Order: sequence, then C-alpha cells, then structure tokens
Amino acid sequence: MNILITNDDGVYSPGILELAEVAAEFGDVRIVAPDVEQSSMGHAVTATRPLSYRKTKIGDFNAYRVNGTPADCVSLGSFHWEKVDAVLSGINLGPNLGNSMWHSGTLAGAKQAALLGIKGIALSTPTQKEEYNFSHIRPYAREVVSYLLGQEGPKLVNVNFPFKPKGITWTRQSVRQYDGLVKPSEDPMGRKHFWFTVVPLEPAEEGTDRYAIENNLVSLTPLRLDLTDESQLVKLSGMNIFKGK
Repeated sequence: MNILITNDDGVYSPGILELAEVAAEFGDVRIVAPDVEQSSMGHAVTATRPLSYRKTKIGDFNAYRVNGTPADCVSLGSFHWEKVDAVLSGINLGPNLGNSMWHSGTLAGAKQAALLGIKGIALSTPTQKEEYNFSHIRPYAREVVSYLLGQEGPKLVNVNFPFKPKGITWTRQSVRQYDGLVKPSEDPMGRKHFWFTVVPLEPAEEGTDRYAIENNLVSLTPLRLDLTDESQLVKLSGMNIFKGK
C-alpha cells in the first residue's frame, strides 16, 4: 500500500514525522507537505503561480516540500507517485473539531484526496504549552490508521485525539452557534492589529466530535464532499420559483 502523508503545520512539524512512523507499519510512505505553516488555509489551491517540489530530509522517509497549500501537496504528491492508495493528513498540532472543519488545512488535505478518488484521513490532537508528546496517542493512532486503511469505506474521515485517550467512538460534527470575536491590540511600534477568534455559545451535544474529546474519547467523523442540504432540496423542489409571462 502506498501512503501519502501531508499536513498544514509544515513539512518539519513533529506531528508529520509521528504520523509517518505509524503509517510505515502499514505500507510505503512518502511525505509531501508545505514548506511553511498553512494552518487555517482551508481548501485553497494555487492557480496563479507555479509550484516547486523539492526533496528534503524527514527522518528516514522520502519527503518533499512544496511552496503551496495542503491541497496543492496532495495533488503534486499524487502526480509524482504512480499510485497512491491513501492520504493521511496530520498529525495536526491542535484540534479540528466542529465548525473548524470549514477552514482546516489539515482536513483539506484529506478532502483533496477524496476529490481525486483516494481515501483521505485527517488526524489532529490538542497541544499543551508547545510540548509535543505523542506517547499517549500513538497506540490509538496505530489502531485508528490500521482500522481505516483496512476498510472499504468511508472514504473521508476526520479524526481527533484527546490528550490521554481512553477509547474510540464514531461521532458527528458538532455544529454550534459561535460569537465571532475580534480582539484589537498594538504591535511594538504602536500600530493597530487585530486577532480573530470565536467563542462557543452552546455546549457540545452528546454524540458529537467535541463531546467525545471532552470525555477523552478519540473522535472518528465520517464526512462527504456533497454539501447539498437534502431535506431543503426536497422541500423546495416543488416550489415554482420562476413565473412565466
């Protein structure tokens, strides 16, 4: 099995080496990742300039750095490798839960794989004070990767690990109302700048990815590329929107 590894934290992130070492137990691994951090880039692709694809050294793995986004990396990696059976994106240094799926570069790497007809799995975990100790999640990462690579479906899965997991569960996406928060500040030169963040207004519902993480469970959320609201489509399809003359 040929397994392509990418991320949005950059090719030199400790999380990508951790994931590559786990994935190497199940197939041949190649790393293709952004040369600099691309967090919160979402599913951006580079269409206005050429991209580079340069070999680099990451542990004992074949690795390449790309001056582009996670989605770019998956496309280039798939182009340069005759056959890719699965794409693993991560392990992201920070969770990708609920509404953050919309702007996650980590998940975008897995989504790009799914768009290309390849199984895509995104993996993320919270971090504490810049200390990246994966010892607690490695056994669970191994179990999750083994299970998902061995299954026919689903083709797109978002995985989140708590600090110290005690189990694994299937979940749905936590869609909560948020309060957009803009925090003004100043740089050392006195120039104004702004930080953007969000504050949840509702608690996590049972059965969701956030609820799982809050209860120290690894969250596996099956996703799809079709964003169509099927219930609304059924409701609206009988309406006569355009009236003839």
